[in-house]
Amino acid sequence: MKTQYLTTSDEDLKIAAEIIKSGGLVAFPTETVYGLGGNALSAFASKAIYEAKGRPSDNPLIVHISCTEEVDDIAMRFPDNARKLAEALWPGPMTLVLPKFDVVPDATTGGLDTVAIRCPLNETARKLIKYAGVPIAAPSANTSGRPSPTKWEHVKHDLDGKIDAIIMGEPCIGGIESTVIDMTEELPMILRPGLITPEIVTKILGLPCDYDPAIKEGPSDSEGKLVPRAPGMKYKHYAPKAQMNLYSGSFENVKKAINEEAEKLKQEGANVVTIIYEDAETAARNLFADLRNADDGGADIILASALPSGESLNYSVMNRMLKSAGYNVIEV
Repeated sequence: MKTQYLTTSDEDLKIAAEIIKSGGLVAFPTETVYGLGGNALSAFASKAIYEAKGRPSDNPLIVHISCTEEVDDIAMRFPDNARKLAEALWPGPMTLVLPKFDVVPDATTGGLDTVAIRCPLNETARKLIKYAGVPIAAPSANTSGRPSPTKWEHVKHDLDGKIDAIIMGEPCIGGIESTVIDMTEELPMILRPGLITPEIVTKILGLPCDYDPAIKEGPSDSEGKLVPRAPGMKYKHYAPKAQMNLYSGSFENVKKAINEEAEKLKQEGANVVTIIYEDAETAARNLFADLRNADDGGADIILASALPSGESLNYSVMNRMLKSAGYNVIEV
């Protein structure tokens, strides 16, 4: 398959929309990461997404819409509290899990009776959905398990020749995937942490909001039995090719330990990459790109600084860093 490379012009977005409508796959920018899009109402397209990514088919896909009104076409119920969140935070990096209509095939939802819905902030993404005239199912546009793509060049590296088209949009400003919130029960539950934190949800709804217990745990024998209700809950994610170690402790101690270990390994002939972040916003924006750059440079090992606990955005980024490192944490 020859992959087309398209611009963000209206003319090219209409070409991309025709590809979506005909059952093809198009990678497109969002404010979080690049998505790999197909017709969310087509089981054929959703299966093609799983195949292109090499992704297990029980991992649900997020359905992207161009405006809040489109929720009513695919969700059986849109509770008042879910509407309040949508009114406050859409377009934006938030995904709501709601009961689905049968028009959304099981192939899109990983066999679940719920659908994960998001209205992206990125204007190119919303235009593409509008031109396509159908909701677009889109996980991150990368090979499953690899660091998520935040530039179109990352998508090219992973999926060139495997999908119909790539839209060459701007780099993603958020850098980590959307917050996924289960709104099927009375209280909101975060299934995947992201830029929208529990505190933001609580402020809007006046209700307590917590993380699903499954995302607070590390890898375990029970993980294989977990039925993922949102992307990123079950399988290995975000991993670079190189071994990655996370250093945890005070910033000065971590920085010292990383620099000393890096110098030692370099003297032994290793290709070492160090990643040190002083704040969560910078880490969120740059983590996946930094991991891919390390791979491109042939790194043997990546030594990275963990973020301090306490703030919810730190927790969201650490969720990705821990999985990237395979939970290899060194306390200093």
